[in-house]
Amino acid sequence: MSSKLSSVDNKIKLKVWDLPTRIFHWGTIGLLGALWWSADAGEMQWHQIFAYSLMVLIIFRLLWGFIGSDTARFSHFVKPPKQVIGYLKQPTKATLGHNPLGGYMVVTMMVILLVQLGSGLFATDEVFTEGPLYRYVSSDLSSALTWLHKMNFNVLLALAAMHILAVIVHGFKGDKLVGAMITGYKYVTKDMVAELRFRSNFVALILVGILMGLVVNYLILPLTVML
Repeated sequence: MSSKLSSVDNKIKLKVWDLPTRIFHWGTIGLLGALWWSADAGEMQWHQIFAYSLMVLIIFRLLWGFIGSDTARFSHFVKPPKQVIGYLKQPTKATLGHNPLGGYMVVTMMVILLVQLGSGLFATDEVFTEGPLYRYVSSDLSSALTWLHKMNFNVLLALAAMHILAVIVHGFKGDKLVGAMITGYKYVTKDMVAELRFRSNFVALILVGILMGLVVNYLILPLTVML
């Protein structure tokens, strides 16, 4: 499926983001908020359910980064350091999808999220709640991973703050990132128009369904008896 075009005020309205990528973006934001609330409120069963739901989104996004639509693929936005430096020298230059610096931020955020999810599988609050893999490691290693799980969340908050700041800065420059991530469309100059290919939403639905089925069966259902 190709991108759709329409012309408004000498600019082209171009589809740049597919629906699965947009759902991942907003779903991740919502689940991070839910994870923060549940940990702060001591609702650890819900905290785990939210975490496993986020795991589905993260694994999906990793796979979608290789088989998804053009702008969702890592090959589209993960550029060599030389191009990132070139972008820093000319940051006002508009791009389709993630800009070179933003691409590195996406990868960094996903790595930190994987660390957060992975460490949580072995963590314990030493009272009622243990990660599903807690019993497979020593108490010392579990304590270290529990500490990492707590401290790494501060890194996530810092990255989220940087992301929000970048969105605000781009907004002042006329690059409406939030609107594009909601509608999927972006207004670009004619010289930026490119033929973008979009993977079927049905493929994404099947992939999420498989991942969700596995996570629900092996991780979420055992928790529901405690709610």
